[in-house]
Parts: sequence; structure tokens; C-alpha cells
Amino acid sequence: MLLSDLAPVPGSKKKKFRRGRGHGSGNGKTAGRGHKGQNARSGGGVRPGFEGGQMPLYRRLPKRGFKNFNKKIIFVFNLNILDKLFNDGDVVDFQALKSKGLINKLEDGIKILGYGDLTKKLVIKANYFSKSAKEKIENAGGKAEVI
Repeated sequence: MLLSDLAPVPGSKKKKFRRGRGHGSGNGKTAGRGHKGQNARSGGGVRPGFEGGQMPLYRRLPKRGFKNFNKKIIFVFNLNILDKLFNDGDVVDFQALKSKGLINKLEDGIKILGYGDLTKKLVIKANYFSKSAKEKIENAGGKAEVI
């Protein structure tokens, strides 16, 4: 077989249909748009969602829900997670959590909750601490610093 013998499979290549190229083309004159009317004009037609004057579906349906634009996004971590991931004497802050792949970007803060036990001395820097978390951190010999 030579490169010159290569050809597309019959029927796979179809010529683009060119509208409005005279009577002989089979689609001349009105080019498939019919006679007169809104859709026959250039730029004609109706906007998306228009239902001929009938109340459109997007206006018939009731509005639902509520979007709170003032919502705070706070990342929450339990002590048992921090105990597993960090070594004794580590500083746990945004950068440390990011390097471990727990946070992508800092939104509105970090909160530490007291679920689980903490066996290591950690210096934890966060925006919020629960009472039990603060207590457990200090009992383990670590520090809970509010930023």
C-alpha cells in the first residue's frame, strides 16, 4: 500500500450544504425560510424562552430558596486529625494545613474542635477554638493561639 492509495471511506466525507445559491441548487430564493414573517427576516426569530406571548416557564415556576451572600466559610478540624498528621512540636497554621493538602485557600478562617484525643505538643494557630479543644491542647502541653 502506498500513501497515494489512501482515501477516505466512501460516505464519510459529505459536502456542506450551501443555502441560497440559486434555483439550481434546490434551495435558492428563500433558502428554506419560507415567505415573509418574523423568521424569514435577517435577525428575526424570538429570544430564548419566549413562548409566543404565553407566560414563559421560567416565570411560571415559583422562586425557591435563599442565597446567603454573607455566609462565612470556615474550615473545621478535629484534634484527632491533627494528632495523626502532625509530629510533636509542630506548628499547625494555614501553611502547614495547606502543605498537607487539607486546605486550598483560606476563606473566612479555621476552627479547631475538641473531638478525639491529642497526645502531641502542638502550637496551633487558628481563628476559632472550641472550649474543649483549647483545654485538650493545653493539657497536652501545646499552645492554642488565636489569629
